[in-house]
Amino acid sequence: MSDIPGWGPQAPYGGPPGPYGAPPGWGWNGYGWTPPPPPPKPGVIPLAPLGANHIIGGAFATMRRYAKPLFGTAAAAYGLLAVVVVAGGVLAYAASREHFRAVSEPGADFSWDDGRPILIAFGLVWLVFLLATLVVNSFVQAACAATLHEAVLGRPATFGAVWRRAWSRTPSVLAVTLLLSIVLMLPVAAFALLFLSLLFLMMTQSLIPIGLVFPLFLLTLPLAAWLYVLFAFAPAAAALETAGPFTALRRSVRLVRGAWWRTFGISLLAGLIVTGISLALRLPLQFAAPTPPPVDPDDSASAYLLDQLRSQFGLYAVLGLLGSFLAQLAATVFLPLVTALLYLDRRIRKENLAQTLTEASAAAPQPVP
Repeated sequence: MSDIPGWGPQAPYGGPPGPYGAPPGWGWNGYGWTPPPPPPKPGVIPLAPLGANHIIGGAFATMRRYAKPLFGTAAAAYGLLAVVVVAGGVLAYAASREHFRAVSEPGADFSWDDGRPILIAFGLVWLVFLLATLVVNSFVQAACAATLHEAVLGRPATFGAVWRRAWSRTPSVLAVTLLLSIVLMLPVAAFALLFLSLLFLMMTQSLIPIGLVFPLFLLTLPLAAWLYVLFAFAPAAAALETAGPFTALRRSVRLVRGAWWRTFGISLLAGLIVTGISLALRLPLQFAAPTPPPVDPDDSASAYLLDQLRSQFGLYAVLGLLGSFLAQLAATVFLPLVTALLYLDRRIRKENLAQTLTEASAAAPQPVP
C-alpha cells in the first residue's frame, strides 16, 4: 500500500483547480454543443470536487466494497479492547476478593478499610479502559483513512496492509484525538458546573452561581463546536499525509478555512444518519424487552433488584449487546470516512489533488475484485 505522490504536504498549497474543478459548461465539437466529459471515477468517488451526495455515497460505497478490511480491522480492535477490559476486571476482583467478601457478607457494615481497595482497583480498570478506548478509536480512524487511501483509486486493500498502515499512524492520530477531546471537554465541564450550580441554587436559594455559570455554558458550546470543526481534518491529515499532530492541526485549519459551514453541515448530516441507524437497531429491542416482574412488598430491595437483573438476561441481553455493538461499529467507521472524504474534497478544490489521483489511477489501475 504505497503512498501516492501528492497526498502529503508536498502538494502545492492553494494551487489552481484541476480540469474537473471548473463549473459545468458546454463545448463545441463541430456539430453542436456537447457537455464536457464526466470526471474519472476509478474508485468510490469521482476525482472532482465532491457534493454532499458524493461524500455520503462514497462513505457507504467504501463500507460495502471494503467491508472485510474495514469492519474486520475495527471489530478486531474492539475485540482486543473487550479482552483488555475483562482481564482488568478479573485482576481487579482477584486483588480485592477478600474485601468484596467482607462487604457483601449478610449484615456487614460498609467500611472504608474494605471499600477503598475495591474503589482503587476498579478505578484503575476504568482508567485503563478510558485510555485503551482512546487508542482503539484513534486506530480505527487511521484504519478508515488507510482503507479510503485505496478505495479512492479502486485498488484492493487487505486486512494485514490496513492494520500495519493504521498502526504506524496511530500515535499521531491519538495525539490529535487527545487534543480534540480537550476541546470537547469545554462544554462538558461547563455543563457540569451548571448542574452543580443548580444544586447550589436549590440548597441555598442563591442566584449568583447559576447567573455566572449559565453564560459560560452558552459561550463554551459554540466555541467548542467551532474549534472541533476547525480541527476536524487533523486525524485524516495525520493518517494520509504522515504528518505530526501539530502539523495535522495546522493543515486542518488551512483546509477548513472558507468552508466551515459546509464542513459542519455535512458532518451534522452524517451524525443524523448514524443516529437513525442506531435507532433502527435499538428501537425493536426496546419494544421486545421482557416485562419486568411485579413488585412484591414482602420482598427485600436486594431480592427485587435480583429479579430485575434476571429478567434482562438471556437472549434479550445477547441481542441488546449485539445491537449496541453494531451501532457503535457503524458510527466509528462511517463518521471517520465522511470526515476523510470531506478532507479529500477540500484538497481537490484547493490543491489540485484530483489531477494527482487521476495520474496515479491511470498509471496503476487495479480494480477491486
